[in-house]
Amino acid sequence: MTRALLSLGSNLGDRFGYLRLAVEGLADVVVAASPVYETPAWGGVEQPDFLNALLVVEDPETDHWGWLRRAQELEKAAERVREVRWGPRTLDVDVVTVDGPEGPVTSTDPELLLPHPGTPERATVLVPWLDLDPEAVLPGHGRVADLLAALPQAEVAGLRRRTDLVLHR
Repeated sequence: MTRALLSLGSNLGDRFGYLRLAVEGLADVVVAASPVYETPAWGGVEQPDFLNALLVVEDPETDHWGWLRRAQELEKAAERVREVRWGPRTLDVDVVTVDGPEGPVTSTDPELLLPHPGTPERATVLVPWLDLDPEAVLPGHGRVADLLAALPQAEVAGLRRRTDLVLHR
């Protein structure tokens, strides 16, 4: 069995609808969903704010490559277009971590780096992760709470929890 943490983001069109599309596409394997956060875009490209959330998914038949393929299928269903690196998108689904039968899965393959290399610097992942698991640990990096505390306050201050948007009960 593998358990994965997937990061969802959308800043084009029906942002919440695209996040729901991901949840519905994974409905049979969703264990938990974080609250939804509205976050400023980053990456140097002028674009609308994002809606972000995290999903915990679990499936005995899906390995880390399977989670990547499922993420890519969801992005395709949302008609994501990759024109500009870190540009606006209908749906972004990143595989953050995967736990397998022997523990955390690591990968140095350029197509699937695990754990996701940007995680320690992304409040958009760390904050909702702590909502799901206050004791979370990012393999190879330490406690998620400590990683979040090390970020500049401006990174965290930009996140706004959207209590009016619920992905999964």
